[in-house]
This record gives sequence, C-alpha cells and structure tokens, in this order.
Amino acid sequence: MPPLRTALLQSSGRPGSVAENLKVLDEAAGRAATAGAGLLICPEMFLTGYAIGDDVPLLAEPADGPGARSVAEIAERHGIAVMYGYPERDGEGIFNSAQLIGPDGTSLANYRKTHLFGCFERQWFTPGEQPVVQAELGGIRIGMLICYDVEFPENVRAHALAGTELLLVPTAQMHPFQFVAESVIPVRAFESQMYIAYVNRTGPEGEFEFVGLSCLASPDGTTRVRAGRGEELVVGEVDPALLSASREANPYLRDRRPGLYASLI
Repeated sequence: MPPLRTALLQSSGRPGSVAENLKVLDEAAGRAATAGAGLLICPEMFLTGYAIGDDVPLLAEPADGPGARSVAEIAERHGIAVMYGYPERDGEGIFNSAQLIGPDGTSLANYRKTHLFGCFERQWFTPGEQPVVQAELGGIRIGMLICYDVEFPENVRAHALAGTELLLVPTAQMHPFQFVAESVIPVRAFESQMYIAYVNRTGPEGEFEFVGLSCLASPDGTTRVRAGRGEELVVGEVDPALLSASREANPYLRDRRPGLYASLI
C-alpha cells in the first residue's frame, strides 16, 4: 500500500469570517494537491475561527450545512480529502466538531470533541459522547480527536485498540502549553503505535496566543515534519510499511495485560 501524503495547514484563517476561511482553505487545498497530498488537515474551529465568543451560536451550523457543502466542493474540485474544524449545531446543542470530507466530496466522518478545555469551551459547547470515530481513506484507517482530547492517553489507546493507523487532531494549542506539541504528541504516537497529525492555529486571537508547531508524529517516535510558529503548509508521508515494522518492533499493544487495569475504570 503506498504512503498517504498528508498536508497540515497551520493557520488561524480569518476569525469570524467563514467566507474568508473558505478562500484560505481553497488556496491551501490547491497547493496541497499540487504537492501530491491526498489529505489536507485544518486546525480546530477553522471554518469560523476559535475565539469568536458570542458569535459561536450565530456561526454554528449542522454537519451538512452550507459550510460543509462549500468544503465538499473544494475537496472534489482539487481531488483531495479535507478535515476541518467547525461549531456544529444539532437541535439545541452546539458541539466543537471536526468533519472529514472525501476527495469525491462525500462526508466520511464527523467527530464531536469529548473533553472540553477551559471556561470558554464549557460556556458554549456540549461535550461529545462518542470517543472513537473512524473512517477509511486510501486503505488507511483514520481516527479523529480534537486538541485537549489527545492529552488523555486513554483516548489515544482506545483508538489504537480499535485499529486506528493515522489519528487526525485539529487543535487550538495555546501558550504556555507548547510542550504538548513538542513532546506529548510524539510520545503518544510511539506508545500507541500510530501516526498522529496534530494541526494547530497560530498567532494572537482574542485572549489566546496560539503556538503553531503543527507536526506529523510517527509510530517510531520521530517527528516526520514540523511547522514553525507562523502560517505554514507542511507535507509529510504516512507510510503503512513503516507502521507495520514499528508495531512489530515495539510490542506495546501485544504485551498489554488488560486484566491488571480494571482499577482505571
């Protein structure tokens, strides 16, 4: 199975303007496709911006809303799968969500953030209840988390046990927690034997200062590609052959003794 070239769009877009963010996404999708990528990943809440305060309920939309349809058009036009973050409205609830759109414009999966971070998120969002959401892309099993979710090792291990090979994590990682991008993500990839694409916002936004440092971490514990602190599009490869070799050499998943872990739940 050939590697999946994966593009990470590190950008805060234009907070508060869905139309401008779709333009940024369209341009990035074109560049990613030209670079041979089959998947483009955007940061948390990319469609609307993260620090949008009272505009959260105004800009929230259903999973099949106009923003989703616009992203689907972009994905199909450039022939590339796209994962983007957005505020999802479902009845009276609003969720911090991410959706994966296939290269043919169809929705492959939608995930709602299960672990909300800080007063801002708890004020506006309802936590999701489905911890493992997956899809297939190019023969690779894709899993989805959002930002704070990945900082809980139980979440990542649940994906590993469910067969996730590439975990997509759109994020809004802020100062002073850059050690998560620098250290925690590569460790998560190694300890649960998977690729992790961690894609961040960048620069000041409202009360937050996003740190960038998006990365594609590998199951062998290395970082295959890493962005700096500014706006950037970086591309790396998810190689199924390397994943198989790493899982053979590092038998964490085989050597587990679940009978000893009952106290964890």
